[in-house]
Amino acid sequence: MSETIGFIGLGLMGAGFCKRLITTGRTVVGFDLDPVRRAEAEALGVILAASPAEVAERTNPVCIAVTTTKAVQAVVSGEAGILSAKLAPGTIVIDFSTTEIDVTKAIAAALSEAGIGFIDAPVSGGPPAAEAGKLAIMAGGTSEAIAAVRPLAESLGLFTHMGAVGAGQATKLVNQALCLTNYVVVAESLRLAEAYGVDADKIPAALAPGLGNSAVLQAMMPRMVARDFAPKGYARQVLKDLEMLMEAGREHHLAMPMVAQATTLYRMLVAQGDSELDAIAVLKVLPEVGQAPH
Repeated sequence: MSETIGFIGLGLMGAGFCKRLITTGRTVVGFDLDPVRRAEAEALGVILAASPAEVAERTNPVCIAVTTTKAVQAVVSGEAGILSAKLAPGTIVIDFSTTEIDVTKAIAAALSEAGIGFIDAPVSGGPPAAEAGKLAIMAGGTSEAIAAVRPLAESLGLFTHMGAVGAGQATKLVNQALCLTNYVVVAESLRLAEAYGVDADKIPAALAPGLGNSAVLQAMMPRMVARDFAPKGYARQVLKDLEMLMEAGREHHLAMPMVAQATTLYRMLVAQGDSELDAIAVLKVLPEVGQAPH
């Protein structure tokens, strides 16, 4: 693998990745549709390219971190996409996005026909973990492709090969079921603490040794207490992932009542105009102490 890394998608997560890659001595060639994000990335030291195709022609591996399945499809097979590029033999695409499993498999097949390797490697931890190299990275792909990118991936966090293409996305769904329902439970628990007049600032430390502790509690309750809803990840993205979980439940005939309730609350949050706030803003749809429920 080259030490010149391609990165397509320079938003909150992409910027975190790029900071980490540059800090570890790599050269990053990047692209984003948004001129503001391009300028911000250039200020970090990213070398800008004019299209995904140009990124792919200049780098290996080529990393993707965009917000929707359709965006990944456009990056790979759209105008000036990766498939339109003249690529070096052995090029590998790593998709860090959270996307639909069937589409992920179709993208991998299309790239394979062109002689390009593919790994689906969705992540958990958010931009701060990306910048610190402490992400959880759940990967699906061939053993050969995984081995080729492992040194790079392990500089970004805990990199686990879960199985064939699609296994990374399946594992991310499991992660999201655990994580996103926990966002709601932490918000609900904060309202309970407020109702009793408990100093909620003390709760994460007080509960740290107990079974009620979680990474979400430690990271998110202090921000909820401060009403710090500046986005480290967007509420609309959480809703997108919850809708994917709901579809998975329907497809496999699973009972997922906790996911269903979380989905309802995030639909409410987005519907009231808060889609660009952080996911912890789900607190806003739970009534303040003394208010009647909606």
